[in-house]
Amino acid sequence: MNLLDFVVLLGTMVGIAAYGIWRTRGHRDLDSYLKGDQTMGWVSIGISVMATQASAITFISTPGQGFQDGLGFVQNYFGLPLALILIAAVFLPMYRRLNVYTAYEFLGRRFDGKTRLLGAALFLLQRGLAAGITIYAPAIILSTMLGWRLDLTILLSGLVVIIYTVTGGSEAVTLTQKYQMAVIFGGMVMALVILLVKLPANLTDALTVAGGFKKLEAVDFSLDVHQRYTFWSGLLGGWFLSLSYFGTDQSQVQRYISGASLRESRLGLMFNAVCKIPMQFLILLLGVLVFVFYQFEPQPVYFNRVAWKAEAQRDSGESLRAIERRFGMVSAEKQQLIHAWLAAKHGGDRGAEAASRAQAVAAHERSESMRVEAKAALVAANPRTKTNDADYVFITFILEHLPHGVIGLLVAAFFAAALSSKAAELNALGSTTTVDFYRHVLKRQATDAHYVAASKWFTFGWGLVALAFALFANLTENLIQAVNIVGSLFYGVMLALFLVAFFVRWVGSTAIFWAALAAQVLVFVLYFSLSISYLWYNFIGCAACMLFSLLLQAALGPDDHGPEPLPAVLPASDQPGGLR
Repeated sequence: MNLLDFVVLLGTMVGIAAYGIWRTRGHRDLDSYLKGDQTMGWVSIGISVMATQASAITFISTPGQGFQDGLGFVQNYFGLPLALILIAAVFLPMYRRLNVYTAYEFLGRRFDGKTRLLGAALFLLQRGLAAGITIYAPAIILSTMLGWRLDLTILLSGLVVIIYTVTGGSEAVTLTQKYQMAVIFGGMVMALVILLVKLPANLTDALTVAGGFKKLEAVDFSLDVHQRYTFWSGLLGGWFLSLSYFGTDQSQVQRYISGASLRESRLGLMFNAVCKIPMQFLILLLGVLVFVFYQFEPQPVYFNRVAWKAEAQRDSGESLRAIERRFGMVSAEKQQLIHAWLAAKHGGDRGAEAASRAQAVAAHERSESMRVEAKAALVAANPRTKTNDADYVFITFILEHLPHGVIGLLVAAFFAAALSSKAAELNALGSTTTVDFYRHVLKRQATDAHYVAASKWFTFGWGLVALAFALFANLTENLIQAVNIVGSLFYGVMLALFLVAFFVRWVGSTAIFWAALAAQVLVFVLYFSLSISYLWYNFIGCAACMLFSLLLQAALGPDDHGPEPLPAVLPASDQPGGLR
C-alpha cells in the first residue's frame, strides 16, 4: 500500500465513524439508544440487516471459498428466503406487539424468567465468540499487508468499532451501515470489473476452464450427510440456521424491530430474501474467476506470502524454496495444457479438447498435491502456521494485481464490513446484557440515563471479550465456515425455544428449560463424536429440544409456570390506517 491507499482507507473509515458519532450525539433515553428513533424505512432496514450478516469475513473469506471449492457453498443459503418469510409472518408481528427491546423478553412473557435468561445466555455465548472471529478477520488483512504483529492489529481494529458503538448506540450502527455498504459494494464491483479486464481469456473461456476443474458445481443433490454442502443440508439445515439467526439472534432482531411500521420491517426482510443468494453467488463467482486468473498467471504455492517468505528465508527454508520451484514448473506446464485445451475447443476438435482437458486436470491435481506438501513443510518449520490459506487468496490478488487507490478502496470495504457487523453484534450484546440480565435481575428500578450508561459499559465489556477471543484464536477452518459452525452449535436450541413458544402452547417453562439444556449438551456431544456436516446440527438441536420438551411436559403434567397472556394489540403505526 502507498500513500494514496492509506488516504482512501483512513478517509473512508474515519469519516463514516465520525458521522455516526456526530448524528447520534446527546441521546440519553433508553428507547433511542437501543432501538434508534424508529423511523427507518424498508431500504434502511434491508441494508442494515444485510450489513449485520455480511461481515468482513463474507468479503475476505467467501472469494477464497469459491477459489478453493467452487460455487457449492451457495447451497448454505438455500433455506434463507423461506426462513425470512416465516419470520416476517410470525416472529416480527409478535415482537412489535410486545414492544420488546430484545427477543428474549418474549420468552420471559411466554414462559418465565429462567427461560428468558437461558435464551439470552445462549445468545451471549455464541455471539460473543462469533464477535471475536469478526475482529480476527480484518486483522489478518493488515497483518498480512503491512507486516504488523497480528495481536497489535487486532487491538487497533477492534478499538475503533468499540468507540463509536458505545458512543452512538443502535442508531449510530444503522446510520453508518448504509454508507459502509456503499463502500463495500463499490469496492467489490470495482474488483470484479478489473478482474474481468485482466483475465487473459474471455468470460466464456474462463467459465469453460472453471467448469473443467469442477468449480461451477453449485448444486449437489447427494443424500450423503458427511458431505458438507448439499442441496438438502442447505435447504433444511440452512433453513434452521437462517430462521434461528434472523428470528432469535438479537443482533438481527434489533435491526428490524426498529422500523417505522410492521410493513416497513417486513419489506426490509423481503429485500434480504430476494438479494442474499444472488449476492453470495456473485462473491463466490468472483473467487472462481480469481482461480481461473491464477491458471494463466503465476500462482503462489501458499497464499499467506508473509508467513511463507519468513520461513523460506530461514536456514531450514531450502526445502520450501525447492517445493516452490517444482510448483512453478508444474504450473507452467498446466498453463500450456490449458491453452491447448482452449485452442482445441475453438477449433472444434472434440477429441483433442478432451485429451488436453484431462491432461490439464491431471497437472492441476499434481500442483494441488504440491500445495499440500508445501503446507506440511511449512507447519513442520513453524507449527503455529495455519494450513488453510483460502482466507489469503483474495487479499493476495488485490495486493499484487490491482492499482493503488483501488487497493485502498478494497481494504476500506473490508474494514467497513467489519465495522458494520461488529458494531451490530456489540450493540446487541450490550442491549441483551442490560435488558435481560441487569435490568431484570440486578437493578429493576432505575432511570433511563442509568440503563443507557449501563448498556454502554456492557457494550464496552463485550468488546474487550471479543478482542480477547480474537487474540487467542487459532482457526484451522476457513473463516466464513468457522462463523457458521459456531452458530450451528447453538442456533438449533435457540430456535426451538421460540418455536415452542409460538406454536406449542401447552408446553410450559419447566419442560422447555430442561429440554433446552439437554438438547444443547446433546449437540456438543454429537459435534465432538461425529463427522457430519455442521449444518445438520441446526436441525438436530431444534428437533431434539422440541421432542424433549414434549416428553418432559407429558411426564410433568400441567406446568406451574404456564404461559402468560400475550397482548393482541398492535402498535398504532401497525394498525390498519395507522401511521406508516
